[in-house]
Amino acid sequence: MSPADFITLSSFPQAIAHIDCDAFFASCEQARDPSLKGRPVVTGKERGIVSCASYEAKARGVARAVRLGDVKKLCPDAVILPSDYELYSIYSCRLFEIMRRFTPEVEEYSIDEAFCDLTGLRRMYRTSYEEIALKIKQSIQKELDITVSVGLSLSKSLAKICSKQHKPDGFTVLPGDRLHIFLKNIALERVCGFGPNTVALLEKQGVKTVFDYIQRPREFAQKMLGKIGLELWHELRGVKVYPVKTEIKESYLSISKTKTFSPASGNREFVKAQLMRNLESAFIKLRRHGLSARCLCVFLKKNDFTSAGLEARINRHSASTLDFTRICVELFEQVFSDGLLYRASGVILSDILKEGNDHFDLFEDPVRVECLRKLSEAADKINDVYGKHTLHIASTEPLGCKRQHPRNNLTWRKTELLKGETFRKRLAIPLLKL
Repeated sequence: MSPADFITLSSFPQAIAHIDCDAFFASCEQARDPSLKGRPVVTGKERGIVSCASYEAKARGVARAVRLGDVKKLCPDAVILPSDYELYSIYSCRLFEIMRRFTPEVEEYSIDEAFCDLTGLRRMYRTSYEEIALKIKQSIQKELDITVSVGLSLSKSLAKICSKQHKPDGFTVLPGDRLHIFLKNIALERVCGFGPNTVALLEKQGVKTVFDYIQRPREFAQKMLGKIGLELWHELRGVKVYPVKTEIKESYLSISKTKTFSPASGNREFVKAQLMRNLESAFIKLRRHGLSARCLCVFLKKNDFTSAGLEARINRHSASTLDFTRICVELFEQVFSDGLLYRASGVILSDILKEGNDHFDLFEDPVRVECLRKLSEAADKINDVYGKHTLHIASTEPLGCKRQHPRNNLTWRKTELLKGETFRKRLAIPLLKL
């Protein structure tokens, strides 16, 4: 082998692990109810489409976003469950807690995956980086009864490629002195950051694999793909460009809330109530992070999966739901069409600033503004005690009478309550079916 083939001869100048759960939602359901292990499990009953499928279901051809009617054709014995996001959040929190027992540098990348910086920990644990990463993997499986796939390498981009290499329950280690061998067989599509258009462009330049890309001069990467292309060129050569971010996210460019309802509905008041509930939920999150917004976008998804939406803004930033209710209703009336069925609604808040940076114009009524702000604060305090949406705007009242439909099943945890619990307020304990 030519010396030019080598990227780096240092095995681990830094060590980054990417930990990715295998079919997370379905795995949580199987961990909660051991009788589901080894069986094809599908979540998403409340949406009418597959949200997550266990590997037993995937082996039968079930994929994400497949309609549940088609799931029954592909896999008649599939266990179809409503998504229990409370359960998944609890498992997610415990997942990250286990990782932080080994290293304080953990980046929560999504609900079911994280990056861990293990650099320098060999001395403390008196073992190799491979053993440290393996102990994290084994601890998660032992304590949570779910499997994860782990990739260990020199950068976040390389670690993410490795974690996908042998799913499920995979463990792939890529030291620096093996980059030139491993990357020769890795397609460009495997790189997080290379979309279909980027791959097509690189292939036209004769670049077929990741190794081909990093063998080109850095000037090539910058010319073809700009700043991001150059950053990925370094990352894929084992030079850490993207740090593991341990801080909790506090700034947002936008906040969105969507809701899929089943069955699809053409009832104007019901669909409007769903949209106003989205608005309430978005502003609850906005206030929780001490933010205010100026721009509102509303959209409705039709039963054929096409969407229609409109955007508007008010003349100042606000964190009060009631500042946006009138404009939300006006946008809804323009978007909604009689005679059509809708399956989802959503809102997006943008032009976001830290609360307190609001500027009033000459014609604003400061007394009204202050009253609406205090009203929102009071609603938050009441809902913190009695449960989310206990106090709500009147236009969401139709949601109090839930329509009967086979898909509108409650999750097991919402019906199996401990003493003192209510439908809205429960302990963060995933009751197991043992």
